[in-house]
Amino acid sequence: MAKNDPIDASAPAEGGKKPAGKPAKKKTFKKRGEKRIVHHGYNNTIVTITDPEGNVVAWSSAGGIGFKGSRKGTPFAATQAAISAGNAAKAFGMRSVEVKVKGPGAGRESAIRALQTIGIDVKSIRDVTPIPHNGCRPPKRRRV
Repeated sequence: MAKNDPIDASAPAEGGKKPAGKPAKKKTFKKRGEKRIVHHGYNNTIVTITDPEGNVVAWSSAGGIGFKGSRKGTPFAATQAAISAGNAAKAFGMRSVEVKVKGPGAGRESAIRALQTIGIDVKSIRDVTPIPHNGCRPPKRRRV
């Protein structure tokens, strides 16, 4: 291009050309209010209330209420999580539950007691903790 030639505004700049071989990828951004889904939380008490088919009606966790670190595994945190989930389920009209407890922890009994204190009738309590039949080798002993 010579110095005296007029500049065409519709023509792309020389350095702005894209290679012809690959189409441009669209960037996807996470929305501001969107939360990621975490399937497993360490040392957290999770209370899930479902209908008889297994569809979730209400749930709550000790971490979601505001407990951090090792306090998430305490009986008080389990009580608060059960009260939060129970009140949400009562808003849907739930009156009685059959409790299935899974995993070890200090808050097992206190979460069940919390459901009873807010007025939900506990029909039965079952322990459904998975027990390995000599499955994986356990991790080596913790040294503190």
